[in-house]
Amino acid sequence: MIRDLQKRLAGSGRGLSVGVALMVLPAIPVGAAEGERFYIFTESYPPYNAAVSGQGFAHNAEGITGICTKMVKAMMSRLDYDFVMKMRDWSWAYNWVQGRENHGLFCTARTEEREDEFHWVGPLASITWTLFAAPDSDIELDSLEQARQYTIAGYKGDVMSDYLIDQGFEVITNVSGEQNPLRLSLGQADLWVTDGVVGPLVAEEVHGIDDLQPVLVFRETPMYLAVSNETDQSVVDDLQRAVDQAREAGELAAILAEYR
Repeated sequence: MIRDLQKRLAGSGRGLSVGVALMVLPAIPVGAAEGERFYIFTESYPPYNAAVSGQGFAHNAEGITGICTKMVKAMMSRLDYDFVMKMRDWSWAYNWVQGRENHGLFCTARTEEREDEFHWVGPLASITWTLFAAPDSDIELDSLEQARQYTIAGYKGDVMSDYLIDQGFEVITNVSGEQNPLRLSLGQADLWVTDGVVGPLVAEEVHGIDDLQPVLVFRETPMYLAVSNETDQSVVDDLQRAVDQAREAGELAAILAEYR
């Protein structure tokens, strides 16, 4: 089913990018020392980021698709940088990028808690923080506070899951969020916190659940290419100019339109 999902994302234009980390090895900026490389990671998080092969990893740009991936490629096409992409686990990549020069991570939700951890290039796409319930659930929520009585399925290292944990909610996490719709159906969790686009797509394509219930949208966050603080500001500026040019040319809006 995962393989079918990834093929669908690559071929039909219904995907986006956000889930196991993708290591981009962008190329040498103009004027940089020979052999210098810039590494960017992302997660396998359809429809934001997805491996064409259906695996949880990929070793080159051609093997990775999705909304954020296409936006980053549009950005890089405007720079005289050589680059390569690879997909890895999100939590690992998030920790690996920090403290290392010429490293980046996308698509990363930009929050107040993360603001000082990176340079931010973007914005790219946005995510809606949504609580989903099983198809036969009778849960109704008017506020996030009402969800405190429930067990919530999340995803290790995910900004939404981390936020709820920090706020004292009962959240069970794993290295992948793909089993969370099944957790709802089996009664192992009452709610699932994920992006509003990702939830229904994963539930239907991976588990055949086509009537997942969105019970509360409680936040929206822009996503960026997060670049390590150790990276030279001139590189960050080059990247920002390139994404601004792609936006002004209408490329980012066109990529979003492909997935609607």
